[in-house]
Amino acid sequence: MNDSYQRHLNSIAAFLLVASPGIVAGEDLAERIALARSAAPAAISADATIIVDGKVVVEGSNGWTCMPDTMPGDRAAMCNDSTWMQLMNAVATKGDFSTDKIGISYMLQGEPSGAGVSNSTPYHPDPQSAEDYVETGPHLMIVVPQELLQGISSDPTTGGPYVMWGETPYAHIMIPITD
Repeated sequence: MNDSYQRHLNSIAAFLLVASPGIVAGEDLAERIALARSAAPAAISADATIIVDGKVVVEGSNGWTCMPDTMPGDRAAMCNDSTWMQLMNAVATKGDFSTDKIGISYMLQGEPSGAGVSNSTPYHPDPQSAEDYVETGPHLMIVVPQELLQGISSDPTTGGPYVMWGETPYAHIMIPITD
C-alpha cells in the first residue's frame, strides 16, 4: 500500500473514530465486517481493507476499502477504490477535491431508510428535510473529472444514472442497479 493511500485511510479512519457512536447495539465486530464486505462483489471485498468505527480492523491487499457505514452509524455500507477514498477524505475535511481519473464505489446494499442525503450538498444540516433528499437502493458511484459530467441528468427520479452533489468538488455519478 503506498504512503499517500495510507494517509487517506488514516484520515478517514480518524474522522470516523471521532464521529462514530461505536458498534451498533446487538452487532458484534464480525457482523460489522460482514456488512462492510456486503457492499461490493466478493471478488473485491474479500481482499479489501475493512474500517469499522474508525479503526482498520482488517488490512487488505487489493487497494479497496470497505466500511459498514458511509456516515457514522448509518449502516450504508460501501467499498471504495483509492480515488473514491480521496473523495471521502475531502468530504470529511471539507477539503478540495479533483481527479484526472475514474474512481469507483460500490453500495450494493443501498441506503437504509433514513440514511439518504441531499442530492445537492453533502453538508445539508438536516438532509432528511432537504427538498432534494434522496435514498438510493443498491448502486455504484463513479467519480470522474468534472468536465465529463456534462449532459448527465441531476434528477434522481428518472431511474437512470444521475449526478449527485453536482455543484460541488465532490460531484459524482450515481448508477442505480435496481428499481
